Amino acid sequence: MKFVSYIKDDHEQLGILINSIIYNTEVLHPDLPGTMSMFLNYWEDTFPVAQAGELMLKEGTRTSNRGIPLNDVQLLSPVPFPTSCRDGYAFRQHVAAARRNRKVDMIPEFDQYPVFYFTNHHSIQGPGEIKCMPDHFEKLDFELEAAIVICKHGRNIKAAEADHHIGGLMIMNDMSARKLQMEEMLLNLGPAKGKDFSTVLGPWLVTLDELEPFEIPAKENHTGKRWNLKMTCTVNGMPVSEGNLGDMDWTFAEIIERASYGADLYPGDVIGSGTVGTGCFLELNGTGKLSDPGYTEQWLQPGDIVELDIDNLGKLSNTIVAEETEWSILKLKK
Repeated sequence: MKFVSYIKDDHEQLGILINSIIYNTEVLHPDLPGTMSMFLNYWEDTFPVAQAGELMLKEGTRTSNRGIPLNDVQLLSPVPFPTSCRDGYAFRQHVAAARRNRKVDMIPEFDQYPVFYFTNHHSIQGPGEIKCMPDHFEKLDFELEAAIVICKHGRNIKAAEADHHIGGLMIMNDMSARKLQMEEMLLNLGPAKGKDFSTVLGPWLVTLDELEPFEIPAKENHTGKRWNLKMTCTVNGMPVSEGNLGDMDWTFAEIIERASYGADLYPGDVIGSGTVGTGCFLELNGTGKLSDPGYTEQWLQPGDIVELDIDNLGKLSNTIVAEETEWSILKLKK
């Protein structure tokens, strides 16, 4: 099932997507919640009802003339108001390449436990414009990732049970202002201002039952589901990145296990995978400079169209927009 959140009559509305047509949840059953937040909070009761309604629409045993063409709506993030947002560090290839490019050894702790950071859950957005301040354009970057949303409350969740807490997968673009990020992390705190302006999710949330044909086992000595799904990014139609979600070393289940240790996870909490190998300009530029000192760095510019595509999760498209201001916090440095 593909869940979408969209604007209808100036209000958030939850629907499902079938063959490029959106049916809001009341078409499936009149008692289903109309927002993703409410749906997630009652997931164990609502999801089977929604599945039954979707099956009837697909089989033609239920018909409706209230479907809306996908191209006629303004999509939001599938989870417009997450209760929190963590981002993981699951792909060894990306971490190893980033450290190699900085001429430092691979950190052995990567293979010992999964890590994550909290980002600004109030800056979650969906497809469309990403508004950026002048300082954001000092090495503005995309990050090609996937994310999950928690659909079942839990605390001290073991990895072997953690996949039952996942409502579905979606594409994530962890936007990054690298100069701000690098400066503040010299103080061993963050990332903060380099990350808090925009995190993009979308275009829809795909439930795990729909992804069963693409499941692959976890890597050796790991626990949880992985999925063989190709990941790509283009900027202005030009390919810049390619990877596979199946390359995750740490699984979402293992990240959930660590995140929930001594802490409650709630329906609506979002957790990102971290960047796939080759999945950002920071890594690509560093690799390019290693082989050619004259390599020209590439960063995102105003007007750029960034499109992230993951097989069976859709295509997430955003346009970079410069806010009309000259205000800079970088210039406030003492």
